[in-house]
Amino acid sequence: MSTIRRSARCLIDGTAREGTIEDDAFIYTGGRASLASVTFLPPCIPSKIIGIGRNYADHAAELANPLPAEPLLFFKPSSALNHHNGAVTYPVHSQRVDYEGELGVVIGVRCKAVPRSRAHEVIMGYTICNDFTARDLQRTDGQWARAKGFDGFAPIGPCIASGIEPSDLRLRTRLNGVVKQDATTASLVFDVPALVEYVSAAFTLEPGDVISTGTPAGVGPVQPGDVVEVEIESIGVLRNTIVAPG
Repeated sequence: MSTIRRSARCLIDGTAREGTIEDDAFIYTGGRASLASVTFLPPCIPSKIIGIGRNYADHAAELANPLPAEPLLFFKPSSALNHHNGAVTYPVHSQRVDYEGELGVVIGVRCKAVPRSRAHEVIMGYTICNDFTARDLQRTDGQWARAKGFDGFAPIGPCIASGIEPSDLRLRTRLNGVVKQDATTASLVFDVPALVEYVSAAFTLEPGDVISTGTPAGVGPVQPGDVVEVEIESIGVLRNTIVAPG
C-alpha cells in the first residue's frame, strides 16, 4: 500500500513555504510549525478549475435535473480561488448561496487527450473543493459562469494528498457542525479516470489544474456567520466561514 503524502503551502512569518502536513504540524525545509500557527494558502495555483455538474445521481434528483449522458463541464475562474480557513464573501447579487463539498483532482503534468487507462500518470494527487454556488443566479442566468465564479467561491485545500485511491472515499460536509452531506466517491456517475479522459480531450491540462468532481445530495444554503467544513477521508478537512459583503 502506498504511503500517503499530504503536501501543502502555508505562510510562515509572512513567507510562503511548501511542505507537508504530518500529524498536527506543518513540516518545511528548515523548520516545523503547528497547524494552528500557520496561514494556509491554496495547495496549488490552477490555470483553470474545471467543475463537473450533476455527477451524483442523488444530487441531480434533489434539484430535479436529469443525469447528463456525458460529463457536464463548467469553469470557475482563477479569481474564485480560496483556501482552507479562508472567508467566503456572500455576494450582494444573490439571495441563495449553497455549499457543495467535492473531491478535487490535481493535475501534475501538462497533458492532452489522456486515455482513462493512463489517467493516474498525470494526477499529482487529490484535494478537497467547496463549489460555492449562487443557486438563484444559476437558475436565472441559464449558464453558470456568474453563479459559480464569484471571488472566493472556489476554496481548495488544506493539502494535496498523494498515494490514495480515489474510488471509494467518504465525503462529509458539515454546516455549523451538523452533517449535511454524507456519501462516498463510489457513487460518482463518471469516475476520476473517465473525467480525466473526457476533460483532457477538450482542454490541455496544466500542472496545478483542478477537476472538481461533483457534489452528492444534501446541498443547502449558507448565511453570513456560518462555518462550512468538508471532510474527505485520507485528505483532511477544508473549513471556510461565510462573511457579509463589506
